[in-house]
Amino acid sequence: MNIEFMEEAIKLAKNSDKDIPIGAVIVKDGKIISKAVNEREKKKDATAHAEIIAIRRANNKLKNWRLNGCEIYVTLEPCPMCASAIIQARIDKVYFGAYDVLNGAFGSKSDMAEIMNYNIECKGAILEEECSLLLKNYFEKMRNA
Repeated sequence: MNIEFMEEAIKLAKNSDKDIPIGAVIVKDGKIISKAVNEREKKKDATAHAEIIAIRRANNKLKNWRLNGCEIYVTLEPCPMCASAIIQARIDKVYFGAYDVLNGAFGSKSDMAEIMNYNIECKGAILEEECSLLLKNYFEKMRNA
């Protein structure tokens, strides 16, 4: 686990425009191969979560749907859709910042790795306070708009 990669995901999330501020970075062999932010509002696409976009970009870069040997850093615990995509892509390790008690699928609400019987290393609370604050500020701004 490298804290600099989570810092990069946070930096991305801060530039998510009107979308919920979530950033994702995929790393292979200690180098970032893909990064993304949520683009649901921008693309008018329910599947345009940061993790899904980052996975697609990594697939294209590696010219393979399998992302063995990769790690993903994401500012919020992945939802069931994203957790399933991470598992399907064969990503080895997941690091996330804030826990998502409503939709988190790597232990908070459910555990997709257990449901899908997949052995994946997962660790939360990486720069959790900073990641949580991004989300809190976003939703406060939306309520006051």
